[in-house]
Amino acid sequence: MSFFEPPFHKTKYNVLSLGAGVQSSALALMAAKGEITPMPDFAVFADTQAEPESIYKWLDWLETQLPFPVYRVTKGSLTEDSLKIKQTEDGRTYVNNLIPLYGIKKNGDITAAIGRKCTADYKIMPIFKKIKELCGITHGQKEITVTQWIGISYDEMQRMKPSPNRWSQNRWPLVEKKMNRTHCKEWMLANGYPEPPRSACYYCPFHSDEEWRNLRNNDPKHFQKAIEFDIQLRNQHLNYNKKLNMEVYLHSSCKPLSEIDFDSEEDKGQLGFDFQSECEGMCGI
Repeated sequence: MSFFEPPFHKTKYNVLSLGAGVQSSALALMAAKGEITPMPDFAVFADTQAEPESIYKWLDWLETQLPFPVYRVTKGSLTEDSLKIKQTEDGRTYVNNLIPLYGIKKNGDITAAIGRKCTADYKIMPIFKKIKELCGITHGQKEITVTQWIGISYDEMQRMKPSPNRWSQNRWPLVEKKMNRTHCKEWMLANGYPEPPRSACYYCPFHSDEEWRNLRNNDPKHFQKAIEFDIQLRNQHLNYNKKLNMEVYLHSSCKPLSEIDFDSEEDKGQLGFDFQSECEGMCGI
C-alpha cells in the first residue's frame, strides 16, 4: 500500500494540522459534523505572526464551531527573524535566508526561491513539537501512534508526502473524498458557512499577481507593510549578506512591490515559482 492511500491502521491519536484556509477549515468543519471520522483529538495552528488580520478573526470564529480544541503555537515572528542581523564567532555579520526570495544573478538571470526555511521552521516543526507534547511521544519512539490529518485537496495531490516521523502517519481526507478546493467552497456554502480568507503570510513570495492585487485592494494596510518589508529585506541582504551578492525581491519580476502594476496580465515567461509543488501542505490551506 502506498502512502497516497488512506491510513493502513488506526492510531491512538488523530490530529488535524490547521492552516485556517479553505481546505483545512472545510476539513475541520466536516469532522465536526461527523462526515469524516474519527473525530480529531485536537488541531494545531502554527502562527508565523505574519498572517493578515482576517485569518486571526476567522480562526477565532472557527474555534467556536469545533467540538475539539485548537492549539496555537509559534516559533516567533518570521518577519522580525527575517530581518535580524546575526554575528558569527569571528565577528562577521549576516542575515538568514528564511523565506523564498528572488534575485538577479550577475549574468542577468533571475534565480527563484533563494533559501527557504519558513515552512519547515515556522510551520512544520512547531506543529510536530506540540503533537509530541500532547500525545506523549517519547524520544526515539518508533511505534506509530498518531495520524496527522492534512488539508491537501484532490487537485493538489502532488503536494502529498509521507510523514518524516516514525511515530506518525499522514492522512489526506479530502483526497480520499476526491474533493478539490472548489468542492470545499461549495460544501461550506451548502452548509451555511462563510468562505474562509486566503491563509498565507501577507508578504509570501509565492503570492500570484491576483493575490497581490487582492491584498492591495482589500487590505491596503498589509499591502503597505509588504512594500516596506520588501525594502527592508533588500537593504539587509545588501548590507549583511555579502555571500549572496545580489539584490533580493519578494516578487518574481525582481522589481520592488511599489513599482509593479498588478492590474496588467502576467508575463507568461516570468511566472513565479511553483507553489503547488513546493508547499508541504502546512500553510495556505
